[in-house]
Amino acid sequence: MASNLGPAFAYTVVYCKDVAKSVAFYAKAFGYNVRRLDENRKWGELESGATTIAFTPIHQHETNDITGHVQTPQSGGDRQPIELCFDYVDIDAAYKRAIENGAVAVCEPEEKKWGQKVGYVRDPDGNVVRMGSHVAS
Repeated sequence: MASNLGPAFAYTVVYCKDVAKSVAFYAKAFGYNVRRLDENRKWGELESGATTIAFTPIHQHETNDITGHVQTPQSGGDRQPIELCFDYVDIDAAYKRAIENGAVAVCEPEEKKWGQKVGYVRDPDGNVVRMGSHVAS
């Protein structure tokens, strides 16, 4: 019997210090279009295909009182237990664009043994963003 419980992956939510600044940064640095930025600046969304990239403040009722405090990197050597990964046709140009628009360089793009070219940056909140070429199956 078929089930209607199969979920669609709808959102990745990035907790940030300043929603408007983070939305503007991701739009400029990574080339996304802004879908929505609420007037109260407590929610923003980027056009990113089937799954929306959303932004919300680190401190709010839902994160602190209901699900717990958001853990943020304490130094440039710490990272979250999750990273955003973006595929590009021209990873070198994409990496350069990200750096020129405020991303912090972590590792320039390099060829990996599995056939992908990958580079890493950090966003203004210290979140790691992996930028890579598409890997054919």
